[in-house]
Amino acid sequence: MSLFITCPVANVDRATAFYTALGWTLNPEMSDHNVSCFAIAAEQYVMLGSREMYASVGGTEDLIGGPDTPSKVTVSFDLDSREAVDELIERARAAGGRIGDTDDYPFMYQRQFDDLDGYHYSPYWMKSEPDPAR
Repeated sequence: MSLFITCPVANVDRATAFYTALGWTLNPEMSDHNVSCFAIAAEQYVMLGSREMYASVGGTEDLIGGPDTPSKVTVSFDLDSREAVDELIERARAAGGRIGDTDDYPFMYQRQFDDLDGYHYSPYWMKSEPDPAR
């Protein structure tokens, strides 16, 4: 099953630069001046569409928030290591993202960031063995 998460953005070029700085892969065949498509895993994509393009699909004008509107969805995804989570967070910080909490549970390490349009991401690493000291 393929998964596409579509997000309206204020500026497609600015959003494209942010997601490129994260190290995510732009799919040029599914991108144009109105939308950028990034593969985040096999058959999983984030589509960053202009607000105008997004509103034209299904009459959603009243659903489009902005950077100051809290995200109503958190996109969580696993990475291979704690270091990979930290590296992605640092790339998000360097690209201008807002960095949120760090959660270090006995079974999972998780961090948070928001992109330039306020979309919330929560990359995590599942620990293979729970930490007995916690």
